[in-house]
Amino acid sequence: MLAYIGAAFFARGALSDSGRAPKYHPLIGALRWDAWYTPGSTPTEAVRRSLAPEKYHWRLPFFAKLNSEQEPTFPTLTQAELDLEIQQAIYAGLDYWAFVAYPKDDPMSAALLRYLDSQKKQQLKFCLFTEVNRWGTQGKPTPLIDEHIELMKRPEYVKVSGERPLYYLGFIDRNDVVSRWGGAEGLKTQINDFRTECTKSGVGNPYIVLAGSSSQIEFWSSLGGDAIGAYTISDPRGTGDYDSLTRIVEQRWRSMTRYHLPVVPTVVTGWDRRPRVERPVPWERGQHAGAGINYFFESPRSDQIAAQLDMAIKFTNEQPDQLRAPALLIYAWNENDEGGWLVPTLPCNSERIDALHRMLALQPGASTSPGCKIMQQ
Repeated sequence: MLAYIGAAFFARGALSDSGRAPKYHPLIGALRWDAWYTPGSTPTEAVRRSLAPEKYHWRLPFFAKLNSEQEPTFPTLTQAELDLEIQQAIYAGLDYWAFVAYPKDDPMSAALLRYLDSQKKQQLKFCLFTEVNRWGTQGKPTPLIDEHIELMKRPEYVKVSGERPLYYLGFIDRNDVVSRWGGAEGLKTQINDFRTECTKSGVGNPYIVLAGSSSQIEFWSSLGGDAIGAYTISDPRGTGDYDSLTRIVEQRWRSMTRYHLPVVPTVVTGWDRRPRVERPVPWERGQHAGAGINYFFESPRSDQIAAQLDMAIKFTNEQPDQLRAPALLIYAWNENDEGGWLVPTLPCNSERIDALHRMLALQPGASTSPGCKIMQQ
């Protein structure tokens, strides 16, 4: 992986229209939403159920198993499996994973804990994407904040723009901000307090990327972040092919520039929530079975995903120096049941990471795919 040096990044394989690599290359990360690794837990059982119909088995991550009734199961995460995923991400050309943050004892944190124990973690950095409500309320912050500051002290935590820890704070909703912090000023104070605590702890002033719904961007973009971005980008009533989705994504990047903050572009590897629409997950209380089943975008070819990533790199290069984001984000490494993933799928379909490898590798062909075989320990 390439390290951040000064005010710019070395370019890798992505080419500009002139055929020359762009002079500036943001760090490339992918979101991890880790519901897959704790059999018997609510999240693992929910995604197992959503992908149970045979027509969705092609989406199953490579580590899934099919039992004698051809029903999917997900084994307990091992260190060898997580180490293999790290190798797959490195092969793809990723610089970091952005773990969707949960308390350390939550089943959704199993992959992060394995990552932190890995001997391979220095080759693939990490940061956090935190749902703002997990910060607590005004005057009563949760222990999660202190956990995150401690994680920022680790050498493998992503640093940008002068050794600042990269931190995504998302799912910001105006009504929640009013009920939890009394309004925008209350959350601004919480964000400033977070910066102060980070600095006092020795990790420096975090580079905070704020994210929320596009309909409320006027509100959340003014809360004191260093940049703005998105968890994912789509149209809730959109349909069409992947090129149609890409046009929506690019338009969103460009519309966000009007707020005069650096824009961290989110690359969307797909959007098709039909497994969850047919078999709703318990945390989506507003989703009724079958409602919205016709709103999805066709699955992309791997080269189309690579092309959208190339667009995101070029978009970053187009921005003025003072508004150029130090990173971009891919939705996602493993949101398979929502249609957005890079992780190889069962039995070992690695087309998506292969396509990124071809585009991003410094020396295409210099390394070989790690495959999907989990080595026994």
